[in-house]
Amino acid sequence: MAAAPRDDAKPEASEATPGRWWRGPFRLFRVLGPGVITGAADDDPSGIATYSQTGAQFGFGQLWTALYQIPLLLAVQEACGRIGAVTGKGLAGVIKEHYSRRVLIGVVLLVVVANTINIGADIGAVAEATALVVGLPTWALALLTTAVVLLLEIFVSYRTYAKVLKWLALALLAYPATALMVHQPWGEILRATVVPHIEFTFSFLFIITGVFGTSISPYMFFWQASEEVEEEIARDVPLQGNGEPRLPSGFISDMRLDTTAGMVASEVAQWFIIITTASVLFRHGVTNINTAADAAKALEPLVRSFPNSGQLARNLFAVGIVGLGLLGIPVLAGSAAYALSEAFGWKEGLSRKLSDARGFYGVITVSTLVGLSLNFVGIDAMKALVFTAVFNGVAAVPLLFLIGRINGNAGILGTNRGGPLSRTFVWITFGVMALSGAALLYTTVAPH
Repeated sequence: MAAAPRDDAKPEASEATPGRWWRGPFRLFRVLGPGVITGAADDDPSGIATYSQTGAQFGFGQLWTALYQIPLLLAVQEACGRIGAVTGKGLAGVIKEHYSRRVLIGVVLLVVVANTINIGADIGAVAEATALVVGLPTWALALLTTAVVLLLEIFVSYRTYAKVLKWLALALLAYPATALMVHQPWGEILRATVVPHIEFTFSFLFIITGVFGTSISPYMFFWQASEEVEEEIARDVPLQGNGEPRLPSGFISDMRLDTTAGMVASEVAQWFIIITTASVLFRHGVTNINTAADAAKALEPLVRSFPNSGQLARNLFAVGIVGLGLLGIPVLAGSAAYALSEAFGWKEGLSRKLSDARGFYGVITVSTLVGLSLNFVGIDAMKALVFTAVFNGVAAVPLLFLIGRINGNAGILGTNRGGPLSRTFVWITFGVMALSGAALLYTTVAPH
């Protein structure tokens, strides 16, 4: 994404001089931004549903994925963040500049279709989870969720909106809190976390492809690259003669710290969601759940740590779904808007006003409304959530190939291209995702 002209931007509060914004006693909190927001959005209701189904169906059998995904997820998101920060463009903008139009349109269509389905599933999950707590009709809550997300994303300034998203990331804490309400076999959990367990069955590989797909997901690639550019605009980072940003000292290292915090938090939340559903639902024979809200509801009669603990566990789990859904839906819509706008050369960015980026905000509005409509045409919410996760896992493969190529290209990133460790882990991630998709395809077509 090219940097938006400052006079086109939404009104913003004053900011510290570029290069000094990171100093001070609260440096860690100050640098938290696109990385931690992306990490929290990774555990959107689609992710929660997939991890819940994993725990309910296979117990602790896929708990190891939360540990071994950390270096893969971190390598890819750090590469995407660096691509955006160094080039001053979003991921689609870089692909457009250096690859064929056919490649560009293919990857953009993949992310737009996947995101729209994901938005619809997430809106439905947020509405159902909210209904557990407040008791209002789900259709009304779906409409309210859509209205709140669109109003905030379109009419609130980027800096203010980024702060809202950062606070919503605290919803991740709902899952450790829920897991710790139940007596856990920590020895068994530790073994399952460290020692991988694999079953060559369709159901196991289908769910594990969904786990990888909802964790290492295309919309996160586009979102973080573009949000690093938004951060540069918000902080008035100057441009060089070639149009690329002149990054202040410490910008890249702070981006890495932010990304590390976000990705680790995301995987810790995944770990606790699987622990909770495995130790409560799987242990009591509840191996299938129909919606993300059903996972919360199923906890109530089974958690008996203290009086009313079941209701508290249900509500905590539901609050996590709501908070992360309200964070994830705008990320999904925003990443689709960035990708399409960059592909077609439209003005784009949350730092712009509606009147100056009608196409960008139009994509956000249309994708969100189409997603909302999916909740009124009889689509099974749980199947939609898990299918979207699996679809993301397959769609991520060609995108990871492109990210791997760009990450190692000194002609694009100059001295900021990925180092040996970064390049190695991005290509390992590509290999893991490709093998996961191939294994799923094999078990689908092979005779049972």
